[in-house]
Amino acid sequence: MGTFFYMILKTINGNTPEIPEDCYIAENATIIGDVILGSLCSVWFNAVIRGDVNSIKIGSKVNIQDGAVIHCTYLKHATIIGNNVSIGHNAIVHGCKIEDNVLIGMGAIVMDNCLIKSNSIVAAGAVITQNTIVESGTIWAGVPAKKVKDINQSEFAGEIDRISNNYVMYSSWFKNN
Repeated sequence: MGTFFYMILKTINGNTPEIPEDCYIAENATIIGDVILGSLCSVWFNAVIRGDVNSIKIGSKVNIQDGAVIHCTYLKHATIIGNNVSIGHNAIVHGCKIEDNVLIGMGAIVMDNCLIKSNSIVAAGAVITQNTIVESGTIWAGVPAKKVKDINQSEFAGEIDRISNNYVMYSSWFKNN
């Protein structure tokens, strides 16, 4: 006999998460407070989106993979995530802005008041330190992260779309079972 888990959707300080019906939320994901998700998003197993101390706004076709944590900073920094963004397994995104068409790699950390511009990649395990701006069309890696290369936009666009579309497909498997 299997064990059943139930996602935690929690209202705090009068703020209730807003989640469109076409999103997939794993059974043991946690979404708290002032959180707004766009359409076709997926929030995977053990992911936490905690809008308790500030707001979190997430665009459409965003996947927040297993174990990722999205948070914000009290009285300082909301978290804003654009469209077509992939947040890798066990990544931490905290009090920052991520524009459209971005890949945040597995285990990466994006700290307070950072700006990750469109069409960029934060490599797996990278640490984007406070107040950093990641320019559009670049890959950043390392601890602390630094720009490692410029990327070809046509090649990059296909890869981000592939990942994003795959996660919409994966979520359909889970929604229908």
